[in-house]
Amino acid sequence: MSAAGRSDDDPGQSPVVDQEPDPGQSTPAVAEIAASSIRSGLAELELRSSQVLQRLENVKVSSTPENPHLVENEEEEEEEAGKRVISEDLLPAKHRVPSDILKSLEQLVSYTDSDDDPEFPLPALDDVSHLALISHSIVAYLSHLDRQQLLRVTNSISGDATRWLGTLFHFAHPASSFHADNADAVLRTVRLAIVARCPGYLEGGIPALAQPTFYISENTTPMRLHYACRQLGIPLEAIKVIPEHSQSGTMDVTLLQKQIQQDVGNNRTPLLVVADIGASLCGYVDNLLRLRDVCKAHNMWLHASGHGLAALVCAQNQGHVEEVLHSMALNLGSWLGVPSLPIVLLHRPLQNSALSAFESDPILSRRLNALSLWTSLQALGRKAIAERLHVAFQTCSILFEIASKCEGIRVLSHTPGAQTGASLSDVIQNPFDVQALFDAAAPVVAYQFDGSTTIPLGGSGSSAIAAAAAERETAEGLKPLEKINNASYFDRLNSWLGQILQRDCPNFDFEVIEHPTHGSCIRYCPLELGLGEQPPSSENLESFAQSLEAHVDILRATIKHKARFIHLVERSEVLRLVPLPEWAGMGGVRFVPEGWESLLTDQAKTELNKLNIDLVEALKSTDNAFSLGEGTDGLICVRFGMVTHETEVEELLDLVVTVGKSVQENSRVLDTMSEIVKKGIEAVTADLQRESEEKLWQEGILRHVPVVGRVFNWWSPPAKESGIKGRSLNLTQGVVESTENIYKYHMQMTGATAHQLPANRSPPTPMVQTPVGAPASPPVFPTVEPVPGHATGTDEGTPVQSGEASGSLAGASGATPSAAPTQNHVDHARTVSQSSAASSNVPELVAASSAINNN
Repeated sequence: MSAAGRSDDDPGQSPVVDQEPDPGQSTPAVAEIAASSIRSGLAELELRSSQVLQRLENVKVSSTPENPHLVENEEEEEEEAGKRVISEDLLPAKHRVPSDILKSLEQLVSYTDSDDDPEFPLPALDDVSHLALISHSIVAYLSHLDRQQLLRVTNSISGDATRWLGTLFHFAHPASSFHADNADAVLRTVRLAIVARCPGYLEGGIPALAQPTFYISENTTPMRLHYACRQLGIPLEAIKVIPEHSQSGTMDVTLLQKQIQQDVGNNRTPLLVVADIGASLCGYVDNLLRLRDVCKAHNMWLHASGHGLAALVCAQNQGHVEEVLHSMALNLGSWLGVPSLPIVLLHRPLQNSALSAFESDPILSRRLNALSLWTSLQALGRKAIAERLHVAFQTCSILFEIASKCEGIRVLSHTPGAQTGASLSDVIQNPFDVQALFDAAAPVVAYQFDGSTTIPLGGSGSSAIAAAAAERETAEGLKPLEKINNASYFDRLNSWLGQILQRDCPNFDFEVIEHPTHGSCIRYCPLELGLGEQPPSSENLESFAQSLEAHVDILRATIKHKARFIHLVERSEVLRLVPLPEWAGMGGVRFVPEGWESLLTDQAKTELNKLNIDLVEALKSTDNAFSLGEGTDGLICVRFGMVTHETEVEELLDLVVTVGKSVQENSRVLDTMSEIVKKGIEAVTADLQRESEEKLWQEGILRHVPVVGRVFNWWSPPAKESGIKGRSLNLTQGVVESTENIYKYHMQMTGATAHQLPANRSPPTPMVQTPVGAPASPPVFPTVEPVPGHATGTDEGTPVQSGEASGSLAGASGATPSAAPTQNHVDHARTVSQSSAASSNVPELVAASSAINNN
């Protein structure tokens, strides 16, 4: 077996199939398996696997899971529930057919309790992804081959994959291992470094290696090294985190050398350096040539990981990366968007039996699971793989250029060609240079809005004049906010921008991350592809550029106006600034009438909340830029969303004050009318009770005795108009009046309706008039001609003037008059709005200035 396809799990002797037969010795007969049987079995497995994958691919989301334990009546429900609790813990006694089992799996996959999930929970499969998933079923099937046959198949598959990857990544004569995750690959790397430095590791164990030490950049997570140390019994203090360089953001090699010298002085053994090639959040690339020199001087193992390693495939000229690195981890599944591909560890070959001593089965453990990689590499081809990765790096370069040219955006990630100034297209055609290649290829673009601008705020005069202008702008709130004093607010702005870009650019997998130094930022990595995902097209890039410029312009306008907004609110007599920790808009204010702040009792807070709720409802009827918010103190406020450069902050705040005062006055009118109606009802009740007692006294008690009253009424009939009159409430005059005119003329008697009477006669004065303001005083009866045996007077009298908007409150004895509805001149009705918790945390842009001009 050639060294080019070597695997570090190979046994000490070569397989029988690779040895030349000795004619002098009898070769034992090997039982051959019929090719038709193999094809039939694999074809059947492929067909069944494809059918299952197709069924799962077409499963739709359902919010109502099917219940196999339905009961038809409620009496059996408790009994069935008790049986289910017992039966769910036991394996069913009867077997189930495969179709039923797969149907249960489909139901389990399809159920969701969220309305935001896509229609199909599983993504669609392309041909390569479909083949990769089927390969996992074939691996389990091939494991039942005869031992000698299995060894031959495994060596061939892993050997081919290793040679292909060595050619793609310019790693001559590599050895390989295949892992389920990066942590397992790092564990393998640590073992390689230990065996390379201490060949007697298998016999002597860790004590044979005096206090090993590992070095890693602070940009790279140390969690995988923690896992390796715990598996090998090495204390975590063996991991040394090297700070980044202040300018380049990469591992500071000078500090690394100092740390190594300090560890050597403390009788520690420098063992491993992990280089960051685009594995960090911002895609920084460590200087491999300098790290190689340091590792060579101290006999250390140099390992590289990160998305930047994919750039090796793009290089068109032959190179030898193994001269710089000892090992590197390749995440081909993420780079190519193919599911379930193993993590490949390419490294320099080591001839040591200690490497296979950790494996329960050296043949199967790290080589047979390369089948999915073996099939996928052939299905794609070398040209398609190189094109996919080249397009991914080109996408990052274009996004970097778009973001860096946008005013107010700061790019945090690695700059393509920062050291050489050459583009990736030029570098891949030049002679192979690993450092120049990694420098030109940017696997990640990370940026944030920080409000930085190259446009001077002041004039072009002297520095003293510019300084004076800056002080004046700061004092008057004309200078935009700066991130240095408002870091949390700028984090909210970047979170808003990230959510907007995720909505408007679905072809880009943007994510909002928390940078330990710079706060919230937006990150894009085209080499972290999901199942079936592809890098965006040129049309998608143009759409992104337009969306980014439009929304960053909104953010620039918002921070420009926010300073002025805060300045004006602090000077207002009735507006108070409200801090909103989760709001990314211009801010929040609360309308507080003068004198209310000193009387903020629980009742006053309730009234203040009602007042601001009415204010928001009134403002939203004219401009959707306003929304309902809630401050940290639990009180309601008015939220201002994002604004444009044309927005006039003074007019917006004046509108809030004007509408707030109008709502306050309308609230007072409503309270006054409510009090009038309440007192009117009390006056009506007292009048009717008094009139009923007087009627009983005047008519005599005999008329109300059950038997005697009928005889008395037949002998002396009562007058026709001797009944108790109803009452109406005149809201304008605040007077309770009797309703005989309403029944007689079938209308309310006001000054506006007097001309409808015959011969333009004035409406007669109501017989009873009681002022609402003095309910304890006796009713006022106008002077009329007395009628014997009656307590009521005639319908004629002196007319009484009535207001234009009088209302009526019908009361009394049986019949209800057909009164006109109460008219209300209040402009804004009091309503209950939604709470701030139900509103979105992402403010929407509305042209607020247009609504102001219309008012």
